[in-house]
Amino acid sequence: MSLTELPFRATTEQACAWLEQQTGAPWTLARLIENELLPYVWLDYDANYPELFGDANGGYAAPIFFHGDTQRLLDGASDVLITITKDVYRIVTTLPAPGFTRQLHELRFTKKDLERLAAKLKREAEPEPVKVEAVEAAKESQAGICREQVLIAFAGMGKIDLEKSLTDAIGIFGDDGARVKASVKKSKKNAVWNPVTLALGLNEVYRVPVSRLKKAFQAHEFLHEWADQWEQSLALLGK
Repeated sequence: MSLTELPFRATTEQACAWLEQQTGAPWTLARLIENELLPYVWLDYDANYPELFGDANGGYAAPIFFHGDTQRLLDGASDVLITITKDVYRIVTTLPAPGFTRQLHELRFTKKDLERLAAKLKREAEPEPVKVEAVEAAKESQAGICREQVLIAFAGMGKIDLEKSLTDAIGIFGDDGARVKASVKKSKKNAVWNPVTLALGLNEVYRVPVSRLKKAFQAHEFLHEWADQWEQSLALLGK
C-alpha cells in the first residue's frame, strides 16, 4: 500500500499493512495502541443522546482514549467498549453505563496520525552523527544534552517551536530555564540543556503527559544516565 492509498480513516488492517511497509516490521492492533495511536469509531446519530451529537445529525467519529477502554483492546477483547469519549464539540463525555459497544472491524486510525508515527519511527531509527568536539565542550556536555539530542527526544511533545528555541539557544522556560548557563560562555553553538529540567518544564508548562516523557528517557541511550535523576525528581514532586 503506497502513501497515496492510505485512506483518511484507515482500518486496523490498512494501518498495520501501511506501517509494515514503512518500517519493515509487523504491526498489530496492540502495537498501534502501544505507540499511542488514537482509535476512532463512527457513531451514527442517535436521538436518545442529542447532547452527544449536537448539530452532527449524520453522526461523527468518536475517539477512544480512556485507559480502561484501550486496555481492553490491548488485552485482546473481541469487541470495542467505549465508556468515555469526546462529543462532537470535543468535550470529554462519560457515556451511559455500560457504554457503547462496536465491532473490532469498525475501528479507524487517521492518516495524519499514522504518517506522524511513521516519521517519528524513521527519525529514531537513524544513526546519530558522531561529532568530534573540543575537550572543553565535551566536559560541558556532561552537564546536559545537545540541540540534536533534545530534538530527537522531545520534539513535537508540546505546543512550542522547540527547534527554533534551541537554535536561538534560549532557556525555553524563561531566563536560563533548562539551558546550562555555563555552556554558552563562548558560543551559542556549544549550548546544552538539562533533560530533566526540560522534561519537567514540558510537563508543567505545556502539559506533556509524564508517561510520554518517561518513554523518552527509556527509549534513548543518551538519556539513560539521566534516568535516575528523572525518577527522583518525579518522586519528590509526587508524580
